[in-house]
Amino acid sequence: MSDKLTRVAIVNSDKCKPKKCRQECKKSCPVVRTGKLCIEVTPDSKIAFISERLCIGCGICPKKCPFGAIHIINLPTNLDTQVTHRYSANSFKLHRLPMPRPGQVLGLVGTNGIGKSTALKILSGKLKPNLGRYDDPPDWEEILKYFRGSELQNYFTKVLEDDLKAVVKPQYVDQIPKAVKGPVKNVGALIEARAQMDNMDHVMDVLELKQVADRDIGLLSGGELQRFAIGLVCVQQADVYMFDEPSSYLDVKQRLSAARTIRELLRPDDYVIVVEHDLSVLDYLSDFICVLYGKPAVYGVVTLPASVREGINIFLDGHIPTENLRFREESLTFRIAEAGDEFMVDKGRAFSYPAMEKTLGNFHLKIDAGKFTDSEIIVMMGENGTGKTTFCKLLAGAEKPDGNVFVPRLNISMKPQKITPKFQGTVRQLFFKRIKAAFLNPQFQTDVYKPLKIDDFIDQEVQNLSGGELQRVAIVLALGIPADIYLIDEPSAYLDSEQRIVAARVIKRFIMHTKKTAFIVEHDFIMATYLADRVIVFDGKPSVDAHANAPESLLTGCNKFLQNLDVTFRRDPNSYRPRINKYQSQLDQEQKLSGNYVRSSPFYFADLNFSCYETTPTVFCFWKMLTDSPNSSSWKKRVEKGVLHRYHRGPHWDDGRDSYNRRHGYRGTKHGVRFLAFSGVGRRSGCRSGRRRHLVGLPDDEAGGGEDDDEDDIFGKDNGRRRVTISRCRPSVVVDVLHVGSKIWELFFKVMWTPDIQRAILSLLNARFTQ
Repeated sequence: MSDKLTRVAIVNSDKCKPKKCRQECKKSCPVVRTGKLCIEVTPDSKIAFISERLCIGCGICPKKCPFGAIHIINLPTNLDTQVTHRYSANSFKLHRLPMPRPGQVLGLVGTNGIGKSTALKILSGKLKPNLGRYDDPPDWEEILKYFRGSELQNYFTKVLEDDLKAVVKPQYVDQIPKAVKGPVKNVGALIEARAQMDNMDHVMDVLELKQVADRDIGLLSGGELQRFAIGLVCVQQADVYMFDEPSSYLDVKQRLSAARTIRELLRPDDYVIVVEHDLSVLDYLSDFICVLYGKPAVYGVVTLPASVREGINIFLDGHIPTENLRFREESLTFRIAEAGDEFMVDKGRAFSYPAMEKTLGNFHLKIDAGKFTDSEIIVMMGENGTGKTTFCKLLAGAEKPDGNVFVPRLNISMKPQKITPKFQGTVRQLFFKRIKAAFLNPQFQTDVYKPLKIDDFIDQEVQNLSGGELQRVAIVLALGIPADIYLIDEPSAYLDSEQRIVAARVIKRFIMHTKKTAFIVEHDFIMATYLADRVIVFDGKPSVDAHANAPESLLTGCNKFLQNLDVTFRRDPNSYRPRINKYQSQLDQEQKLSGNYVRSSPFYFADLNFSCYETTPTVFCFWKMLTDSPNSSSWKKRVEKGVLHRYHRGPHWDDGRDSYNRRHGYRGTKHGVRFLAFSGVGRRSGCRSGRRRHLVGLPDDEAGGGEDDDEDDIFGKDNGRRRVTISRCRPSVVVDVLHVGSKIWELFFKVMWTPDIQRAILSLLNARFTQ
């Protein structure tokens, strides 16, 4: 019986159409054939009803339904007594609730449709939890008894006694102008009417609302509406502050300003709850995290509170260690797994655009000349109003530069920033009309269409799609048009955290496979650094005078951009996601003092984490083949398997497979290159504390590692190697750059250590040795 109680049957009311089908679900159900009413539906019914107590979970009805309206899900058995709310029969079910704590910021992270907004409605007192009894709702006495012994008991007691006043910043800020009623509709007057604390001037100054104080609310842009909504909540006196996606429409600088304003609301007895999809902003805002997992529009489960780092890593990993539960098949990491394919991509073709200027009203944009190549993604970083979209229009030919400047004509496909659907028909009809060839291409289906899960709404009307669904359709349309350059403006808008990572992978894989170029405007720093090969930094005064720099490396560009924002980032050692350092923290001050605003850089190249060496600090290896090689794919497979060559008594990493290496002859000398170099202390064998280590590829006796190896004689005495050892008193870092015949290989070693070492390594690579 417990197994039956944990089975949930969902019937989508929008998709279920009994009048247009033959009731296949009922006719094929084996329980109905025995005479029991497991599925009740007639041609006159509005929607089918499925009894969860009688359902045996055979999975036949979801396959037989012609509209895909039925989902039968088996839930973990420990959730059968933890239902918090259910709207109706065969509808979405929420298990557990987040537990806010006074004086701290609670962050909620999860996919769209997983129950975050439902949880906010319950915690704000707008929705009474029915504990799953939608037909017989419990009274408050039963609800308090259900939450007895938890922090939620005191919380709901205050809600019941009207001791808690909750204010909520809504998710869809574009609906705010329609909700404002009355003669007064200018921004300053509306905020002043709601102000109950003495922080109004400070909030308006930090959120840059004074410039629009006299403007009618109906004339505000998306970003201005978002800042207005945040400011309106922050000036009110309340016990519970709730913010539903406060970073939408905002650039990086505005997101950090909003985050600091929200944190200033913290008082010992007040609660602050934030729902956010930008993980870097959520990390910066929150004191602890609750993860929501499940199946969108079917069921959602709230995890127990966890620290910020642990909670976000649980969401990315898709596994909850405390419950030994995996809720996602694949983990979402920020290692660029596709980077290995870059080694086989020809970047021979180069394009350029001239220096340009463009004046639009009172706004002036100056653009430096730049170059780009095939299979390259260039991300444009800058504040709102600095001309990023104008730059895209100039490249696309939609705008003409000032003067007689010739812009090369290239085939360009563009995804605009604002998506306004005008097509009358379904998504399938739209694809057949606009990108029929690509839509029917199996490779396009595998690389783009299926990962974005367009099948979930392929037969829905375009006019009825949500913001996130429209965004995914727009990405598919942009990538489906054959072009030389793809201009993609804010691909993360309206997407949840999981969809953003999937979209970034899709774009990167598509650009790499088709050998095209992409220019991307993105404000989500995690997504931007994941995508970028190089960056264009836009600086200057927004909406007045701006300057677009030439494309530069990710490390240099990010440092310049973050220096303008006065913000520093570091890398998480497990998931590799960028994390914002707390303002004026010790790490923040150290990185600003050294001029290294991005710690553990660069973000590009495939990360091979040699964590089996218990070194301090942690060392990563970045490798890249600069020219094509027939064996590069096999090298990649060996790297992924952890099968690398052990070099006698020198340092090595073979993941316990040294005998495997010897047995299968993996000597690591393809194309005259010894693969591995490493330096460290603390290894149980082969890497003694305090002893200087060397690069594999040098003879052992030359580097002080033991006996010689005859295979190293292929290099000869002077083979064009440049060897550098840094810091002999600490675990040393060795970088070798080799040129053997026509094959140029580089081994990059990056140390989470000091900026001096990082600059020394980069300067060595910039002065790469060639014969």
